[in-house]
Amino acid sequence: MALTGDTQFGMGLIAIGAGLAVGLTGLGAGMAEKDVGAAAVGAITEDPSIFGKAMIFMVLPETIVIFGLVIAIMAIFVMGG
Repeated sequence: MALTGDTQFGMGLIAIGAGLAVGLTGLGAGMAEKDVGAAAVGAITEDPSIFGKAMIFMVLPETIVIFGLVIAIMAIFVMGG
């Protein structure tokens, strides 16, 4: 099946949107991870018993990337397919 010009343009826009979803969420998660990580290390040095809580707070920003990845997968396979 040959793709028409409009279809190829639409698929290109979907691919750009999927890339932006993953890239921007990764950038945001990295920025959040920087601040949370610094605070967690500082808190752990003062009280080592809160290591588990600090690790949970370290993982929270990384979930943002998973959401971006899910949106990208949905954009490619649902909107593109």
